[in-house]
Amino acid sequence: MDPVRPEFVPDPSLSRAEMETLQREIADTATFRDDFAFDPTTIAFDSPVDLGADAQQRLNADAQHRLTDDGPIVAGVDQAFLDDGDRALSAVVALQDGAIIDRAYAAVDTEIPYIPGLLSFREGGAILAALSNLSVEPDLLVVDGSGRIHFREAGLATHIGVTLGVPAIGVAKNLLCGTPAKPIPDRLPEGARIPIEADGTVETAESGTVIGHAVQTRQYESGSTSINPLYVSPGHRVSAETTADIVAQCAAGYKLSEPTRLADRAADQRKRELER
Repeated sequence: MDPVRPEFVPDPSLSRAEMETLQREIADTATFRDDFAFDPTTIAFDSPVDLGADAQQRLNADAQHRLTDDGPIVAGVDQAFLDDGDRALSAVVALQDGAIIDRAYAAVDTEIPYIPGLLSFREGGAILAALSNLSVEPDLLVVDGSGRIHFREAGLATHIGVTLGVPAIGVAKNLLCGTPAKPIPDRLPEGARIPIEADGTVETAESGTVIGHAVQTRQYESGSTSINPLYVSPGHRVSAETTADIVAQCAAGYKLSEPTRLADRAADQRKRELER
């Protein structure tokens, strides 16, 4: 995959002020409404997918894809770190009709430390490199990280989605900014969702704008322990409501959606291989 907006490719050499200015431009370019050709209801997992081995999943794209009315190709994206954080390792797992059809990796030097709100400039290069190594073209990216739930509405999923021109959604484990429309209880029932609204911490959106959702994909049956919700938001060309629907549909017995759960496992697997 090649960037359609190369001017947005993350550049860690920029100053913080320049990065934030670029994020505002990305948010202004992003589309936070449904703008895709596939049926989002076809993206669902009834049971967990076995990650398996690389060699078992590398199919010939020309022979296997786009020959019939196959479902959309969904790529999960997640990162790990090598060399005490000096290199970002990105893993991408592509799925179609509930099966893994390809996976790709890339490791890129991290030139800046972790700075809240500027994650894409630390990890974005590795993600773009891994996506360029895929043999298939995803219809949707599911990124471990924020999308519109971001100080300037330009989280990791938004930055990557806009740069590539591909629909993207962000799935985060913690709330970066914004305010829940109502208090999130200690134990949110499975299947529940609560809108996240822009507030004073989101400088580019009017207060009250729904920028994502807290989505409870899984909950323990016992009341003695609980699982926290995921914070999901549109990255590009997907609405907040559809983003929440897709993430809920992709939970197959785990808290994480299958695309990001598999990418997380693939990243850890490759990290172990490289650090032997």
